[in-house]
Amino acid sequence: MSDTIASSNGSLDSLRVHAADNVRVALKDLAPGTLVDDEGRQLRLAEPVRHKHKFSLTDLDAGDAVIMYGVTVGRATRPIPAGTAISVDNTEHSTATSVPQARRGEWHAPDVSAFAGITFEGYHRPDGKVGTANVWLVVPLVFCENRNIEVLRQCVADALGEDPYRDYKRMARALLHGERAGEQAAPARERPFPNVDGVRFLTHTLGCGGTDDDAQALCQLLAGYICHPNVAGATVLSLGCQKAQIEMLRAAVAERDPRGLRPVHYLEQQASASEEALIRDALTTIFDGLAMANGVTRAPAPLSALTLGVECGGSDGFSGLSANPLVGAVVDRLVALGGSGILSEFPELCGVEHELMARCRDDGVAERFQALMEAYQRHAARVGADFSMNPSPGNIRDGLITDAMKSAGAAKKGGDSPVVDVLDYTEPQTRAGLNLLCTPGNDVESTTALAGSGANLILFTTGLGTPTGNPVAPVLKIASNSELAARMADVIDFDAGSIIRGEASIGELADALLRLCIDTASGRYMPKAVGLAQYDFIPWKRGVSL
Repeated sequence: MSDTIASSNGSLDSLRVHAADNVRVALKDLAPGTLVDDEGRQLRLAEPVRHKHKFSLTDLDAGDAVIMYGVTVGRATRPIPAGTAISVDNTEHSTATSVPQARRGEWHAPDVSAFAGITFEGYHRPDGKVGTANVWLVVPLVFCENRNIEVLRQCVADALGEDPYRDYKRMARALLHGERAGEQAAPARERPFPNVDGVRFLTHTLGCGGTDDDAQALCQLLAGYICHPNVAGATVLSLGCQKAQIEMLRAAVAERDPRGLRPVHYLEQQASASEEALIRDALTTIFDGLAMANGVTRAPAPLSALTLGVECGGSDGFSGLSANPLVGAVVDRLVALGGSGILSEFPELCGVEHELMARCRDDGVAERFQALMEAYQRHAARVGADFSMNPSPGNIRDGLITDAMKSAGAAKKGGDSPVVDVLDYTEPQTRAGLNLLCTPGNDVESTTALAGSGANLILFTTGLGTPTGNPVAPVLKIASNSELAARMADVIDFDAGSIIRGEASIGELADALLRLCIDTASGRYMPKAVGLAQYDFIPWKRGVSL
């Protein structure tokens, strides 16, 4: 797609994304009879087309391919006259492939001279990695410890005077007891650990009652969080009898941290004198850990130390036209600067596999991507599911009619740079450049996995709005349209809507968004999700979660 979005007749009513497309996207509600100029050819709409939805440019017969982004995104299930809206009533998912637009070895890196010599202020770890945040982590090995995790969360928040919900608590008091009670607020306290971004407490529903593979996957994921560059150290609570044993987690941590540089404290409730003793021991490790972490200060680091995880959720018909390609342009810039990106959500790459395989650096990487995709699809088929079930009702209402249509736009988050590696779930990223990570399309499961594989900053695009955040990796929310950015300003960090209006190019906004990433990585900007303490964590049980 070109750097600037504009329709062929100079208006901003509709857009053909790629020259090979046989549909256009309505950029605003279009009435029946509206005259559309497509590449000099006049077309009159046969029916109303809602904004973000697509309409046919030619007469399509049943079985004909619906093409967008230059690839097949659906199949007509009945005749679709030119000027008719594409809908679930006349189109179904299809992944018939086209000739790939990408060619191995032909990537042209963007001009990044404006960022030459620029650094970010990060936390340098003994293993050579650099964090964009500095947190202490408290995790349970099994769901039985979730209650104790919550006790620790409340106790630590009270002791540090850092209750993120104090304003809501005042609101609740006012609603129940009257305004005077709501006015009572605790005085602000000086931060005892100014170089620490806080303590993050994870909870989950796994650790016992599942398969051995489930327990191993959980331990590998937790090890990824414990050894994350944004994490100074961790306190781990175990019950004792569960399937996910302490030794399993120790081994997983040792794989990532063979020299034992990351402090990790393991506490077992069934070996403790009492619950009170367990809580006391846990609090001691947390406060000692905070004191240790506070001794680390931010220092300049090259942009090559950044790894951007990219995610989309609550997508709309504009996501693939504005926010997603914008994030892809940021990833391309970072890769050109020696940094890395991680593109996940395998169900949302269905239908564009050929494009990604054509971008793989060698046959081995391409074959691994194909093998993981096929294994995932086979697993889904065994329980009667399919990737075509991926679009949500909200996606469909906003014009993402098929999974392939959603996938073609979702893949834009990965930019155009070569794919240097393909990672299975929980595998750590080790190669600089664009990596593909096998995860489900579920927003939080995928975002959880991105951080577990090493993303130290996450860019999350949305068209409908979502509050999703992550416990250890700052998450920046990018809106596909300005209406959302204004309506949900408390959760949105960046507005890509000016691309749709033709007021800014993708390149201009990509430079601005990359600078916001640098500010976030340096602690100069706090993402809205961090300010709201939106710390979502959901492990993938490797069952079918589309």
